[in-house]
Amino acid sequence: MITIRHTHADGTLLEGSRKSDGVYEILKGLGGNWRYFPSIRQIGIGQSRDKNAQTWKINAAAGALRTAGFDVTVVIDEDDRRTFAEAEADRYERAEDRALRMSDYSDRAADRSNALGDQAHRMAEAIPFGQPMMPDHHSYGRDRRYRDRIHALQGKSINESKKADYYAHRAENAENMQAYREDVPTTLRRIEKLEAEQRRLQRRLDGTGLAMHGEDTPATGGYAERLARRIAGITEEIAYWQGIVAKAQDSGAKIWSRADFTKGDYVRFLGSWYEVLRVSAKSVTIPAMINQGAVITKAGARCTWTDTVPYHKVTGRKSADEIAELLASA
Repeated sequence: MITIRHTHADGTLLEGSRKSDGVYEILKGLGGNWRYFPSIRQIGIGQSRDKNAQTWKINAAAGALRTAGFDVTVVIDEDDRRTFAEAEADRYERAEDRALRMSDYSDRAADRSNALGDQAHRMAEAIPFGQPMMPDHHSYGRDRRYRDRIHALQGKSINESKKADYYAHRAENAENMQAYREDVPTTLRRIEKLEAEQRRLQRRLDGTGLAMHGEDTPATGGYAERLARRIAGITEEIAYWQGIVAKAQDSGAKIWSRADFTKGDYVRFLGSWYEVLRVSAKSVTIPAMINQGAVITKAGARCTWTDTVPYHKVTGRKSADEIAELLASA
């Protein structure tokens, strides 16, 4: 008996398989990111935790296994879930473990590189300085093989050094993952995308979106239930990230908005000051970004079209008088 079980908390996992029974080979042939997880010794769909069941993948797997002669049961429980905060905490904990593991790999590779380099150096010291190879001498073959060994050791040392750098980079990324995810501009962009998805799904649920042929109709049945669960999950996720932004504000981070700008002010973006031509709910309009200079005005802009800068990309604000003083002092 093979059971394909999906819960929101644990993702999609397969129970009842044994080594060499052919189940893994069948699932791998289907694609769909079926993997073996050594830590729990189970087959499952990668990156399926904290998400709704991917029923098309599950049904395809169940059909392929039944065709191969297996008795398959599918169990889907979308109500068994953990909070978004719990999922994030688990994500950061796994990142810490990954950082330690990658750092250990880097240290081991660096040690191997140093050992191989030292061995090659000791062997090279045995050759008199400037000693050429002598093709006509009886020792030529031995000398050639000896030097080839030195070169091979040097090459292996370089390869291990590259491995050390690679794992060190991965360790650094894992260590900084929480900082990257909770970066204020990144978080604001994420909230904006989540809110857009929330509105889109709500229109599908209510039947207020645009349909291909005439008016849309409200979602019903299982589809409506899936939409409602997803909307609830997005609502929870938005609240979590809004809390992260609020904490950043309490710590002194500046969150720019429409209230900070008026037409004629200057906004700092990508190292330059741009004249603000228009202020809207989500962005300011500036002279074309392609213009170059420390201060870019509408009158002095070489390119006449305009661009917009969303507030999460703003890095500073000055009034027209402050810019005039800055130019005068320069």
